[in-house]
Amino acid sequence: MKPEQRINIELDGQAAEGTYSNLALIAHSPSEIIIDFARIMPGMQKGKVFARIIMTPAHAKMLLGALDENIKKFENQYGTIKMHGKEAKNIGFAASSGEET
Repeated sequence: MKPEQRINIELDGQAAEGTYSNLALIAHSPSEIIIDFARIMPGMQKGKVFARIIMTPAHAKMLLGALDENIKKFENQYGTIKMHGKEAKNIGFAASSGEET
């Protein structure tokens, strides 16, 4: 059995504050997955991207698995996450169509 490998990650003050996002735009090329984290306010027609994350397809798939595992743990502890009506369908986190150019 392999010994557990530990990684030290530095988190500076500004990054530790976090950035709120209620919209993610996802695109891909043959070698990358691009996720733009944005924020749009109710009633507004324009949002703003606050962070762009670019990763390999393999890392994106690992992220998907980690999110799935953590959402299951969250729901086991706090109950099912409810998706609310119109907002859940028209705005939020979704994949864009096609490849980014």
